[in-house]
Amino acid sequence: MIIRAPAKLNLCLYLGPRRGDGLHELCSLTQALTLSDRVVVADAGADEVRCSGVAGANLAARALQGLRERGWPHPPLRVEIEKRIPVAAGLGGGSADAAAVLRLARDEVEGIEELAAELGADVPAQLDPGTALVRGAGEVFEALPPPLEYAVVLIPAPDGLRTAYTYAEADRLGLGRDRSELDSVAERLRAAAASGAAPLEYGDLLVNDLQAAALSLRPEIADALAAVEAVGAARALLTGSGPTVFGLFGDVAAADRAAAALPPRHANAVVAAPASFR
Repeated sequence: MIIRAPAKLNLCLYLGPRRGDGLHELCSLTQALTLSDRVVVADAGADEVRCSGVAGANLAARALQGLRERGWPHPPLRVEIEKRIPVAAGLGGGSADAAAVLRLARDEVEGIEELAAELGADVPAQLDPGTALVRGAGEVFEALPPPLEYAVVLIPAPDGLRTAYTYAEADRLGLGRDRSELDSVAERLRAAAASGAAPLEYGDLLVNDLQAAALSLRPEIADALAAVEAVGAARALLTGSGPTVFGLFGDVAAADRAAAALPPRHANAVVAAPASFR
């Protein structure tokens, strides 16, 4: 069996106060992308998870172990993950892989949603990849209709950036908003996206409060932002905690032309479109 684990794009990310558990309240509009990891699942003598390009334990292995601990009786599996989503790029690749494994047992194990939340705040919303309004620290989400056509050009950085570092820098810089402002933003995002409008139609709401923190840690992100703007992006932002930058375009053809026009130092740019598993 071959399944896909789609990347998650944060079209916007509003940062709220830090909670007692050390995580931050958020408000974000997320979108699954056609860019995805390729996950090959086969019968085996014992459970095994292999992930190309990732050393040591990974979320997908923890997901499979969690299913076994909850009594999933399926015979042993070998799960091989071919990484296509850049690692530590702010695109939720590890969470996508874990969610893909959990989907294997969706109708056979109770408490999949709870297990997803235990694995990480980004995992629950990726059980049913699509468009979502995300709250809490990422674990509270509301599915929204798929959007009208648009595309993105992604510019990953050569090296990843750990999420914890970006949030720590945001705290140091005093970034963030109060809960009432997050509630107000959530209402505006819901109203804008509920009809399935493309995000180009509500570009004024597309803000990433972590961008200043990521730029503080990685000043070179500014070059990627400028580059994607220079080739015609309607909006250019950091996705998630970075360091990947994205630009919005009206369709895949426009995004392809823009990616081809980027300077050679951004030859690793990726074109992707919205995807939905619902």
